[in-house]
Amino acid sequence: MKKKLVVIIILIFSIGIFYEYGRPIWKPIYQKVMGKESISSIQEKLSESVFDRTRDDLSSAGFDKFPGEILLVAYKHEKELYLYGKNETGWKQINVYPFSNFSGGLGPKLKEGDKQIPEGIYKIEYLNPNSAYHLSLKVSYPNEYDKEKAELENRTQLGGDIFIHGDNVTVGCIPLGDVAIEEVFIMATKAFNKDFKVIIAPYKFGNEFSPEIPNRTSWTDELYSKIEMDLREEGVR
Repeated sequence: MKKKLVVIIILIFSIGIFYEYGRPIWKPIYQKVMGKESISSIQEKLSESVFDRTRDDLSSAGFDKFPGEILLVAYKHEKELYLYGKNETGWKQINVYPFSNFSGGLGPKLKEGDKQIPEGIYKIEYLNPNSAYHLSLKVSYPNEYDKEKAELENRTQLGGDIFIHGDNVTVGCIPLGDVAIEEVFIMATKAFNKDFKVIIAPYKFGNEFSPEIPNRTSWTDELYSKIEMDLREEGVR
C-alpha cells in the first residue's frame, strides 16, 4: 500500500514538472490535436476575466475600460515590467509585474546564446497566441542601433526570438508567469497602437544606487543616455 502511494505521489509530481517545464514538447502536440488559437479566440476566452481582475488597477489609473494605447517599460536589475496606458494627460501606470525568472546579467545583448535580455528601445512586432509559454509578445531585437554597433565591432549572429511571455523559464526573454502575460496580452490586443514601444533599461535611473554593469561596452553609456532620455520624453522616468 505504501509503495503504491509513493508511486502515485511520484507520478503526480512528475506530471506537474512535465506540465510546467515540458511545454515546448507537449504544447505543439496539444495544438495539433485541439487546433491552434487565434488572437480573436484568446480575446473571446480571456477578455472578460482579465478586465474583471484588472478593473481596480485600471480605475486607479483613470481608465474605465482597456486603454487605447499602451507602453511597456522593463527594468532588469529590479526584475519588473511596468504597464502604462495613455489618456489625455499622458501615460498612467496601470500595473507592475515581477519577472518570474531571469537569465544573463546587466548590460546589452551582444550575440546569440549569451542569455542576455536586450537593453534598448524596441517595439512589439507581433502577438503569439500559440506560444509554448502560454502567450507571448515578440520584441523587435535586434533593432537598428543593435545592428549598427554590431557592424562597427564586426559582430555577427546577434540572436533574436526575444519575447515577453508566460511561464517561469527563460533564456534571454522576459517571463511574467501565465496570469500576468494574459493581462499584458489582452491589453495589447485592445490597444490600437499594436506596434507599441517596449523600453528595456538596465535599472531605474536616478536612484542613488547604480548597480555594476559587468557586460559594459564602449557604447554602453551612450545607450543608457538614449534610454534615459526616451523615458524622460515619455514622462515615465
